[in-house]
Amino acid sequence: MQASQVQKAQAFRQMHSGNPILLLANVWDVVSARLIEQSGFPAIATTSAGVAFALGYPDGQKIPKQEMIAAVTRIAKAVQVPVTADVEAAYGTTPEAAAWTARAVIESGAVGLNFEDAADDPATPLFDLSLQVERIRAIREVCEQLNVPLVLNARTDIYLLQIGEPETRYEATLRRLQAYRDAGADCVFAPGLRDAATIGRLVADLRCPVNILCGPGSPSIGELHKMGVARVSLGSGPMRASMGLLSRIADELKTSGTYEQMLGAPSHAEINRLMDRR
Repeated sequence: MQASQVQKAQAFRQMHSGNPILLLANVWDVVSARLIEQSGFPAIATTSAGVAFALGYPDGQKIPKQEMIAAVTRIAKAVQVPVTADVEAAYGTTPEAAAWTARAVIESGAVGLNFEDAADDPATPLFDLSLQVERIRAIREVCEQLNVPLVLNARTDIYLLQIGEPETRYEATLRRLQAYRDAGADCVFAPGLRDAATIGRLVADLRCPVNILCGPGSPSIGELHKMGVARVSLGSGPMRASMGLLSRIADELKTSGTYEQMLGAPSHAEINRLMDRR
């Protein structure tokens, strides 16, 4: 089992070459994971927000860590392709907490880990940079101990949370992501960044794989490829879009008494076959 997991981790790392861009349509449960796998994607990423919402929690490390790991475990066991787990800020503030989470992710069967620096504290919205570097190093140490080369995607939320004055955000983001890269991150991530010129500048300045969070209004995959972006993810977007469809189905049922919003849904038999796969 470990040999297979190591092979998956190595394969997942190679997918970050940028040629082609690694596309990750994030999932939140087994059925969404199997649908994405069936669609031909080479890897699967979980969305921490989507998992939390589906299990009845708000986003922002409110879900108990054991429940998040249990969800990742179910997903990793249900698909054949590599899985990378979004585990927020590792459910703690210390290097030891980061190490515990990395070990749990490896034991779940996943081969990648998303790790953010948002501290969920309005007074200090981001973890201290030196502490975050220590936490990344603790994750890398666990990977070496267990001999599973997790692909670590280290994230800063400066643009997403709009921290600092707009003119200071680029340099602050660059400084953090450079530090994360140098501490052992395989890929770095700046959600909330959508301006094409700034994305291109960041990729050029970092000279390592960069993950961009995309949605309506983001540059196209073709444009991002020209900029040198290595990885694109959709975060909780697919889950929220699914909830939007459910809301429209409910509104149509309540108002017009019709069912057109359900057109295009996979059949019961198709989903049943998908879930019956061993």
